[in-house]
Amino acid sequence: MTGIPALVLRTAVALSLAVSASVAAASNFISVDRNEINMRAGPGTNHQALWTLPRGFPLQTVERRGDWLRVRDFESDEGWVYRPLTGRKAHFVVKGTTANIRSGPGTRYRKIGQASYGEVLQTLERQRDWVKVSQEGGVKGWIARRLLWGW
Repeated sequence: MTGIPALVLRTAVALSLAVSASVAAASNFISVDRNEINMRAGPGTNHQALWTLPRGFPLQTVERRGDWLRVRDFESDEGWVYRPLTGRKAHFVVKGTTANIRSGPGTRYRKIGQASYGEVLQTLERQRDWVKVSQEGGVKGWIARRLLWGW
């Protein structure tokens, strides 16, 4: 194949792979399903607890060994968590210093709150580049997706 048909085919394949990779990455997310759990240095309770993670904290699955998952957080730190203590409820974490929470999905909507770096937010809805979230304190509103990490 040469010329335009080959270019169209290569472009279609590249786009398909990009979309598949994006969907696969989203399907690799889990969240903490207890008040808090330990992230450990290895797959088992005999390994050192590196830190605790709060309810809802999103994690990307990297590897699985039995009931243990090697995961990565929004700062690219890795460790192991016990799979039965996790769930599939969509959450995001704020990756920017601060993120404005708005009354609608766009910068033209008024600011109704603010979220800070590392704050965990439950996902309620998505529209294009915006995510409707619920803050633990009860504020519900929209944040630009580029300021968040997770689902």
